[in-house]
Amino acid sequence: MSDSDLLLNATDLRRECDPAALGISSTEEVAPLEGAIGQPRALAAIEFGLEIETSGYNIYASGPIGTGKRSTVEAHLSETAAGRPTPGDRVYLFNFTEPDRPIAVVLPTGRGRELATRMDRFVDDAKREIRGALESEDYARSQRELREEVVAKREQQLEELQRYAGERGFALKQTPVGVVTSPLIDGHPATEEEFEKLPQPDQERFRAAGEEIQGRMHEFITSMRALERDAHERQRRLDRDVALFAVGHLVDDVKTEFADCEEVVSWLGQVPEDIVENLDQFRPGEGAASGEEELPAPISSALRRSRGEFFGRYAVNVLVSHDEGAGAPVVVEANPTYYNLFGRIDYQATFGAVGTDHRYIRAGAVHRANGGYLLLQAADVLTRAFVWDKLKEMLRTGRLQPENMGAQYTLFPTAMLSPEPIDLRLKVILVGPARLYELLYVLDEDFRKLFKVRADFDVEMPWADEAIGQYAAFISRQVRNDGLLHFDAGAVARVVEYGARDAGDRRRLSTSFLDIANLVAEASHWARQAGSAVTSAEHVQRAIEQKAYRSNLLEERVRRLIDEGTLLVDLEGAAVGQVNGLAAIAIGDYEFGRPVRITATTAAGHGDVVDIDRETELSGPIHDKGFLILSGFLQDHFARERPLSLSASLTFEQSYDEVEGDSASCAELYALLSSLADEPIDQGIAVTGSVNQKGQVQAIGAVNEKVEGFFEVCRQRGLTGRQGVLIPRSNVPHLMLKEEVVEAVRDGRFNVWAVETIDQGIELLTGVPAGARDPTGAYPPGSLNQRIADRLMELAEAVREYGARPDGAVGHAGAAKKPS
Repeated sequence: MSDSDLLLNATDLRRECDPAALGISSTEEVAPLEGAIGQPRALAAIEFGLEIETSGYNIYASGPIGTGKRSTVEAHLSETAAGRPTPGDRVYLFNFTEPDRPIAVVLPTGRGRELATRMDRFVDDAKREIRGALESEDYARSQRELREEVVAKREQQLEELQRYAGERGFALKQTPVGVVTSPLIDGHPATEEEFEKLPQPDQERFRAAGEEIQGRMHEFITSMRALERDAHERQRRLDRDVALFAVGHLVDDVKTEFADCEEVVSWLGQVPEDIVENLDQFRPGEGAASGEEELPAPISSALRRSRGEFFGRYAVNVLVSHDEGAGAPVVVEANPTYYNLFGRIDYQATFGAVGTDHRYIRAGAVHRANGGYLLLQAADVLTRAFVWDKLKEMLRTGRLQPENMGAQYTLFPTAMLSPEPIDLRLKVILVGPARLYELLYVLDEDFRKLFKVRADFDVEMPWADEAIGQYAAFISRQVRNDGLLHFDAGAVARVVEYGARDAGDRRRLSTSFLDIANLVAEASHWARQAGSAVTSAEHVQRAIEQKAYRSNLLEERVRRLIDEGTLLVDLEGAAVGQVNGLAAIAIGDYEFGRPVRITATTAAGHGDVVDIDRETELSGPIHDKGFLILSGFLQDHFARERPLSLSASLTFEQSYDEVEGDSASCAELYALLSSLADEPIDQGIAVTGSVNQKGQVQAIGAVNEKVEGFFEVCRQRGLTGRQGVLIPRSNVPHLMLKEEVVEAVRDGRFNVWAVETIDQGIELLTGVPAGARDPTGAYPPGSLNQRIADRLMELAEAVREYGARPDGAVGHAGAAKKPS
């Protein structure tokens, strides 16, 4: 195959988008894009995940940054949610039987706020009605009659007791500690001294009578206590009747309004009894009676707040409320801390102590998303304390109980609020990189059970007319959303070409729309700077160039060092065992190529092929694999019948960082073959590509950057027309070279060759036919391969002549191992 057969034409180096084929003059004529571009697989997965009702089918949207995962999922969720029913409102109510366990209730959509407002009005009405009833004349008369009846009965029984005592010669006297008896002597109560002077029979008679009176007194006291209990019970019944009469119709009104909510009706049925039990809180004048106005202002305020806290038991805590017809909720939580996701319980400080009740339960994103969808960034969820475990527990159980973070880890048990759990029905969508999905799938078995749907976003799509139209629609949307200048057809075409370059394949376009959006914004900026009314292709090109200029300081420094001769790179002439390889260097979002000299030396030995970079641990595992393949190639081509008897070493000259990748394995092999054949290699040609053991040249990455990197070095020193780059044939579809490179190739000032085998490449580099093995296994006389075979035979003879190794073993081809 001749050199011309390997040479690529200018049309092979770049695919152009014809602006006329777009059928528009500018994006002003293009409807803005709706939805995602080029993600049919991901969209199908999202639709499936949203439609299936079975638990555990939550979604993980994976893919590289910039592919529009979050925005695509969010837009799809909004569209889906609009057609779904709106969930009911969630409220917490005071639990009259277990105050530390608030009751969770679901109300029809929008009724939560109505109930809260209605109960606030109920409390005001109940206060007014009860206080009015307790201040009424009827209530005062009933109390007065009850008191008078009790006093009358007490006085009647006391008179009977006094008469009974008088008949037996005793007087009764009421004291602060009770009723005291004294014997009567000569009509007046006797002192202790007078009693002692009485005859013994009289004393005995008085003592016997006193015991009888004490029995009657005990009966009197018992009767009085019963009378007081009866009076208290009658007062309680009176208060109950008054309170129930005052608030009964109020409660019935609320029950009627919420008759469709059984749980609310049941709870309202407990309200009157609770009011009766706590009627003192409703009595008028409590503050004045207690002298509250005489207390210091802070204490007085705290007392009023404390009294107000009591009425909070009838308040409704509307945890989540929705508007009728709003559809299912879509919640995007940008900061998924524990409390932001799962809610919290706040506390109120009063008199130096803290307390809480159902009113201080706060909703989190999960509560707001219940009945709909919750969108989270996976990395954020995993890096927040306690969040991942709580999220999994919530999805496993389908319930969520509000509790403060780490409550279960407290050293000593403390009294805390324990609200009823809320039943959940929602889809959780995590957005994150593919690598994180793979780690979770392997390391966390719960993840496999809970996130069964993977929506994998691609980084590219086929270059087709439909895709070009979608690019134009995307630019139109970007222009309108951000207030940018519209793009003319030429600018749109240039963005499409950039998309192919970003995809690294001229048959495909990039779906990394973060990069495309950045380019659109920057191109519009340069158009405005130029005073243009519309963004054109030249402004897009300037945006591309300026972005590169902001990042290519290191690239220019490397070129300067090459031009100054600090980094040794020959661009003319020929040299044995020396070739220009191509390396790609990535700096953040910028990547560039640079030539690097690769040299090889060979001598008689025992089959040791040594990579100096590998031996000094300056190479990565992929590079090491590519290098070790070289030994396999030599064995397959030249050592089928006898062992290799050579010692070879290869290295990247002036390379002080780690070398990684197998894209230099072709260049290393060319340098080795050149050294063995003693045939010089054209230094104006740089080489990239990997090789297998059979000598086939394989595709590599960053082919555009590597070609352009060598082109820039050659242009800096002066293009000769012979210089160029040798690439794998399988990389040709990936070429989207800069216009200046394509123009130089078109003018014959630079070249790009594509090869499929090592033999094609070595022929181009040396100008000597490689030679194919005939049926007998021999290469044609004078061919490069025959010269290599002859050289290896000479080395074998030299080894045999000078003797085997001291241990008598025969060497074999291979690479020395790294020192352990």
